[in-house]
Amino acid sequence: MGAVQARMETALQRFLPPPEIVPERLHRAMRYAVLGGGKRVRPLLAFAAGELAAADPARVEVVAAAIEMIHAYSLVHDDLPCMDNDILRRGRPTCHVEFDEATALLVGDALQPLAFQILAEHVVADDPGAQLEMLKILAAVSGSRGMAGGQAIDLASVGKTLSLPELELMHIHKTGALIRAAVVLGARCGSALDAKQFGRLERYAKTVGLAFQVVDDVLDCDASTATLGKTAGKDAAQEKPTYVSILGLARARALGEELRAEAQAALSSFGAEGARLRQLADFIVLRKF
Repeated sequence: MGAVQARMETALQRFLPPPEIVPERLHRAMRYAVLGGGKRVRPLLAFAAGELAAADPARVEVVAAAIEMIHAYSLVHDDLPCMDNDILRRGRPTCHVEFDEATALLVGDALQPLAFQILAEHVVADDPGAQLEMLKILAAVSGSRGMAGGQAIDLASVGKTLSLPELELMHIHKTGALIRAAVVLGARCGSALDAKQFGRLERYAKTVGLAFQVVDDVLDCDASTATLGKTAGKDAAQEKPTYVSILGLARARALGEELRAEAQAALSSFGAEGARLRQLADFIVLRKF
């Protein structure tokens, strides 16, 4: 994990515009939003899936950087006063607090196309058609049928009581879509998997994406702001429907374990080659931050 995280920090520094290039303030804010923090779960998943598919790590690095830029932009926008109005992210002031709201909005506006730019200008697949399909996947999981749509459902659900299937639908889009893309695109950088194996990998990705959100909901209720690096308890304060509010803390924890077991089962046929993905499922469910 440490090696991948360090590699991604270096790669992201390289892909992001230098801070001394005009417009300097925007470029500083983009680097502030992306660099120097975060667990890099999505790049870790991309590299683990890429390893399973015998992918060139240099290709996976590009895909992982693009996904991480989409993720970082979503956090910047999620923290804005018109969304969750949060002041703390990754243990430091959110982008709009450190800079200003207009700059934070532009940070997201700039990071999103930059993700597609780097994915388009580097070779990450042997066949141009396959690379075009990868661009299409990233666009779909980022848009109204993916992450942005999930955020819209989330905002519309404040103060409401959702059923468990409705909550799952929201998080399949909001959180799960980009996590699934990390696994799928990491694997698509290689060519060692057949259709049946790819199907099992996609089941793993969907399950681990839901598990990530379940644990996030538990930690929001159960961990401190200092531990999380972001404001704890904000979901309850904002009357957001969560797995904890619907199921209770104990049942939500149990659901996380059930999803972890399902993710592990999806990898059962891969043997030792699936070890890193299995370890990441453990990390996602057992983490304390």
